[in-house]
Amino acid sequence: GTTMRWSAATPRFQEHEFRALTTYGQFDHGTTLIDWPLTLEELEPYYEKAEDKMGVSGTHGIPPSAETNNYKVMKAGGKRIGYKEITSARMAINPVARNGRPGCQQISFCHSGCAIGAKWSTLYTEIPAAEITGHFELRANAMAVQINHDDKGRVTGVVYSDADGTLHEQKARAVAVAGNVVETARILLNSNSSMFPDGLGNSSGQVGRNYMRHMFGAVLAVMPKPVNYHRGARQTGVIYDEQYHKPERGFAGGYEIQAIAMDPWNTSATMGNWGPENTVYTQNYSHVAGLFITGEDPPEAANRISLHPTERDAHGLPVPVIEYRDHSNSVAMRDHSIEKSREMFESLGATEFWGGDAPVGCHNMGVARMSEDPKDGVTNRWGQVHDIENLFVSDGSTFSTSGAANPTLTIVALAIRQADHIAERMAQKSL
Repeated sequence: GTTMRWSAATPRFQEHEFRALTTYGQFDHGTTLIDWPLTLEELEPYYEKAEDKMGVSGTHGIPPSAETNNYKVMKAGGKRIGYKEITSARMAINPVARNGRPGCQQISFCHSGCAIGAKWSTLYTEIPAAEITGHFELRANAMAVQINHDDKGRVTGVVYSDADGTLHEQKARAVAVAGNVVETARILLNSNSSMFPDGLGNSSGQVGRNYMRHMFGAVLAVMPKPVNYHRGARQTGVIYDEQYHKPERGFAGGYEIQAIAMDPWNTSATMGNWGPENTVYTQNYSHVAGLFITGEDPPEAANRISLHPTERDAHGLPVPVIEYRDHSNSVAMRDHSIEKSREMFESLGATEFWGGDAPVGCHNMGVARMSEDPKDGVTNRWGQVHDIENLFVSDGSTFSTSGAANPTLTIVALAIRQADHIAERMAQKSL
C-alpha cells in the first residue's frame, strides 16, 4: 500500500549516518543513539541493485527526472542563496520506458497511485514478478495475528485470519515480518508466550522503542507568476547542501529539501483548512510553489509503539498505541530548514510564505532496530532477531538510526541483502 502512495524519492544514506553515535555523541534529553552494525561500504552493492530494480532516475544510465516548474523554482531559489547540490535525479519513476514500465507522462497527483505504472510500486513490479515464478502466493484480505514457535524457541509458522474471520496457520521454515513498523511491533508484542512473556525478540525490552518518523517540514509560497505546481510528478528533485553534519547550525545531523506539489485539498489541509492565511493559497493555487523537508530524527526510548491495556480490535488483539514527541534537535533543525526555505522563495519575490511541521504522513523507522549488542536492539546486522535464529524483520523497523534521506531505497537494499543471506543459509541447511 505505501508504495502506491509514496512520492518515489530515493536518495541514499551517507557514511556518517551509519555512525550516528560516533559522529554526534549522545544527545541530552533521553536519546538512544547507536551506530549501525554495518557500514555504507557494505550496503553500497545492494544500493546499486535496489536502484537498478526500482529504476531510480540518474542511475544505471537512466536519465534524470523531468524538471517541472516547481522544481525549477526550487532550483532557482537554491542557487540564489548559494546551494550547489541540486538535482532532478533520484526518483524511482521511469523518465523513459524501462523494464516493461512506461516513461512518466507528468500526469501528476502521484499520491493516488501512478495511473500508468511509471512509478515503482510492489503492486505492479515485485508482486507480478513473484507470481510468475510459481513460488509465491498472495493471500489478500488476511490479517496475521500471531507468530508461533516450538519448545526450542524457533518460530514454526504464522496464524492469520481470513476475510471470514477463520483462523489458519501457515507453517514456515523462517518468518519475515514487514508490517511498516506499527504492525511489526504489534505482532511481535502480541506473540508473547510463557517462553517469551514480553513478546518475540523482546528480551532486551527494545521491541517498539526508539520509534523514529523523521523531522518533517512543509513549505508553501505564493510566487509572482504562475507555477502550476500540480502539473508533473509530485516530487521532482532534491537539494542536498544541508544534509551534512554541521553542528555550527545549532543541531546534529542534517536535512534534505525536496520539491513537492499537492492537490488543492492537501494544500489547504497543510495550513489548517481555515482563515485568510489559508484562502490566499487556495485562491492563488496556480501561483503556489512547495517544498518538503526531511531530516534526521534521533531515537528516544520514550518514542514507541506499545499495546493498549484494554482496547481490542475485531480479532480480539490489543490495538497499537503510538507515543511520539519531537526532540529539541528536530525542532532546531526544522526552524533552520524553514528559514532557509524562506530565503529561497523570498529571493525570487514570493508574496506569501508559510512553513511548519508537515501535518500528515511520516517515514516509519526503528522499533526493532539492528544492534551489535543484543541489549541495545532487537535484530542483528542481517535483520535476524537476536533471540530467534529463524525470525527476521524486513522493513524500516530495523533502522538503527534514521538518517536524513527518505527510507524506501534503504529498506529495499536491506531486504535484498537479507534475502541473499537467507538463501545462503538455506542452501547451507543452517536455517
